[in-house]
Amino acid sequence: MPARRARGFTLIEMIAVIALIAAIAAMVGGKIIQSKHKADYNLARTALQTLATEVDQYQGDVGRYPETLQQLVTAPSNADGWIGPYAKASELQDPWHRPIEYTVTAGGEVPYQLKSLGVDGKPGGDGVDKDIVAPTP
Repeated sequence: MPARRARGFTLIEMIAVIALIAAIAAMVGGKIIQSKHKADYNLARTALQTLATEVDQYQGDVGRYPETLQQLVTAPSNADGWIGPYAKASELQDPWHRPIEYTVTAGGEVPYQLKSLGVDGKPGGDGVDKDIVAPTP
């Protein structure tokens, strides 16, 4: 009986398998990144709501809203009644490590606004790139 020769994979078969693995990895990787962006977006929304509560606590203790968010962390010299800190310095940034924007509004429906620019860090946008604003009227 003659010996059987072992047959290996051809170059074309190897390339096809590698291409298939790469396509599957790209699809799975895209889903993972998309899920992370959604989770960070939801985390930012929750963080802004929490920070809004801390701004309201400051206002209740001091009698006015803070001029900057840093006043939630460190007592300003002119803040009688300050019993903070109301927030940690790390809470003043969104999940993408950008400072949360804080604006005191005059005569509007809400006395102040907290804003994160979403995943892309640019004003406007859709989906997870949309700006996150708290409190809302």
